[in-house]
Amino acid sequence: MTTRTDVIFWRLAYFLVVEQEYILVRLSQDRSEMLLENRSIKEAAMIRLSRQNLGWAAGLRRDVEKTLWFGERFRKQAGKRKLSILNIIVSPHAPVDEFSAFIKPAESGKMKVSTLLFTEDEVTGPLQQLETILSPAPEHKDFDGAEDEATAYERAVLSHEVKRKEEEKRFFHYGKPFFTYIFTTFNIIMFLLMTLAGGSTNTEVLIQFGAKFNPLILEGEWWRFITPVFLHIGLLHLLMNSLALYYLGIAVEQIYGRLRFLWIYLFSGFTGSLLSFLLTPNLSAGASGAIFGLFGALLYFGVTKPKLFFRTMGMNVLGVIGINLAFGFTIPGIDNAGHIGGLIGGFLAAGIVHFPKKRRLLQQTAFLAAALALASAGLFFGFQHGYAAVDAQSVNIRAAEELDAGNAQEAERILASFIEGGGEPSAETYFYLGYLEAGDGRLAKAENHFKQSVSLRQDFHEAHYNLALIYSEQGNRNEAVKSVEAAIKYAPGEQVYKDLAGELTNE
Repeated sequence: MTTRTDVIFWRLAYFLVVEQEYILVRLSQDRSEMLLENRSIKEAAMIRLSRQNLGWAAGLRRDVEKTLWFGERFRKQAGKRKLSILNIIVSPHAPVDEFSAFIKPAESGKMKVSTLLFTEDEVTGPLQQLETILSPAPEHKDFDGAEDEATAYERAVLSHEVKRKEEEKRFFHYGKPFFTYIFTTFNIIMFLLMTLAGGSTNTEVLIQFGAKFNPLILEGEWWRFITPVFLHIGLLHLLMNSLALYYLGIAVEQIYGRLRFLWIYLFSGFTGSLLSFLLTPNLSAGASGAIFGLFGALLYFGVTKPKLFFRTMGMNVLGVIGINLAFGFTIPGIDNAGHIGGLIGGFLAAGIVHFPKKRRLLQQTAFLAAALALASAGLFFGFQHGYAAVDAQSVNIRAAEELDAGNAQEAERILASFIEGGGEPSAETYFYLGYLEAGDGRLAKAENHFKQSVSLRQDFHEAHYNLALIYSEQGNRNEAVKSVEAAIKYAPGEQVYKDLAGELTNE
């Protein structure tokens, strides 16, 4: 090989590795061939740069076939659907016979290879082609130089690669996982305690242990923005979130360090619960919001270091986020508001603390201001303007709790406030109100609410039975018989209904 060939080869290597930030995946022992990768550049995610002494076109053809074969094997191992390789060859001279057919793009199955041939006499043409893929390409004058210039480029490429590996190692392994293990263990302990207390799927147990329950949050139990992060509904829920926390948590804690991870995880859990509080009336629990916050922290990594992100984990992270959000929108019962809130919170939390040993004060201040503004707005609208999502089921559960505790007046206040505030009551809501009113002699109001209950749910046999009792008390035997017969129709096995029917018939 001549000095000029060496200069061309190593100047191209410098352009790809240093200027375009390709990773040096493999370098041959004689340093005449290297394999480079940069996943952020779709048109040339992989480049094979080789230095050869081409004699005949057949040698060029074999080289292209070899690249296709290697690329297909790599594509299958990497699990890629398609792969494009840019095959750059540097040779002192072009083949002596016709070779133009072999530098045209070649395809085989899901593989595509585009070949550029640089020679001592032809640099301008290949450079122009390179410019269409990777811009800005080196200038023609950069390829003129003596042997020491080739050596300088070679040293710069190799030292850059060593430095890059050291920096990436420090970046991805800044901290050792600690809180990932703590949170995973604590989640399991809480699950066991809930199981012993009556079951992790039991509504009363969930509320007792601190699940997100909007009526109680509105009454001042603010800690329910955080406690749901450590509770899970069922064994499968716990297992899925524990696996996600283990793998994601280790990655994020190694990048950001322990204290930053702690902040990101807890703040994401809070923002996930906050958005769920605003948009979802259902009782909910789980670490999903905080786990999506870890995704948000990785997205922040992607925004601030896009080339490193896409070169390492980028497409995998985006794919997993997309799949999980799609499941949330299509499968009922998933609290997607909590997921989205956690994702946003994780992104903001990461922006506030940034990366270890690096500061961007202006940017971090902006992220802090955004986080405070969004959190404050959510809390303000939720508490002061009643925008928190509360449905009839949540109100009914809350009223039933108060009834069980003997607080009839509080139960009635909760139900009445919900209706007066413009809520959409269910059959059960009206039934509870009628039950409370009948209990202290307000039969006219109770009758009205029981009627509203059966109008919403015709098969509500308890409401029919209570109407029969009211009509019997009022001396309206005909209506009492109709109501008790309706109760028996929908619950023929209830002996107490039959007894009342018998009493009314014998009158």
